[in-house]
Amino acid sequence: MKTKFILFRRAAVFYIEDTATGKQTSLRTKDETEAKSLLNARNEACRQPVLNLQIARAYLTASDPAFVERTWQNVMAQLQARGKDSSRERYACVFKSKSFDALRHKKLLETTADDFLTVFKGGQVAITYFLKRLHNFALSLGWLAVPVLPPYLWPKYEPKLRRGVTLDEHQRIIAGERNPERNLFYQLLWEVGAAQGDAAALVAGNIDWPSKTITYFRAKTGARAQLTISKNLEKILNQLPTAGALFPKLATWAAHDRARKFQLLCQKLKVSGVSLHSYRYAWAERAKVAGMPERFAQAALGHNSKAIHRAYAMLSVGGEHLASPPPARAKCS
Repeated sequence: MKTKFILFRRAAVFYIEDTATGKQTSLRTKDETEAKSLLNARNEACRQPVLNLQIARAYLTASDPAFVERTWQNVMAQLQARGKDSSRERYACVFKSKSFDALRHKKLLETTADDFLTVFKGGQVAITYFLKRLHNFALSLGWLAVPVLPPYLWPKYEPKLRRGVTLDEHQRIIAGERNPERNLFYQLLWEVGAAQGDAAALVAGNIDWPSKTITYFRAKTGARAQLTISKNLEKILNQLPTAGALFPKLATWAAHDRARKFQLLCQKLKVSGVSLHSYRYAWAERAKVAGMPERFAQAALGHNSKAIHRAYAMLSVGGEHLASPPPARAKCS
């Protein structure tokens, strides 16, 4: 095993030099015996952790030969191979971030708390959130013997307060969107309150004209959502294709492309603080103000919808959009 520190003398004073970094430190002594004792103490302090790690490697390799070679890139590959397509796409996008570069090829066995703390310095909430998922996934697979960082040392996640699109903002967005397909897409989001991915994936088969209902299953949760077609929604649907995808071009776009296009429009119109998902919050908030029972709202947006839980948990809801006409009454089935 290579010696960590070496001893040398300069102007009668003894120094040690780090063989890895070349850093030199004075021992503040001219006594050779004392200097050698300090040198041995420094080397022994460094040798023991390394020796323990090598012993651990020997035991772990016997039970799982790949244990000592796995890197965080291996964990990322496993995690983004699981779940639905939308989840896989999200993981693949996040793990491309430069914030993970320092950790990507780091071996799990050699990872320290300092490695994670370096990532936290970036201050990005999403990066911290996904790093915690990555860490817990490695633990659940048994690829980490012990947690790299105890739970109480992880940064607290405080989600930003989200709001719904107001009626005035929606009208400005519709007036400002020149593309016919995207214009109708935003109008449908206002009436239906679907997540942007679910709305873009709608096909003519989701519409049951005899019963005047539109039904779909949420891509994120698999929950069934169904609502009655209102007069406004009927006018929108009559302008969309009668076979196949309702939004042929938008259905082929990735979620972040649709979101980006919407954000560019909002920036142009000076509409801030909203996203495509804000249409979902707006629908839920209007449903509450209109007096719609929560179970009907859940049937319309899909059970376990966070938008419904958030809107119905609020003691009061303010905003211009609350004075707008209520959404179509959900059909309970």
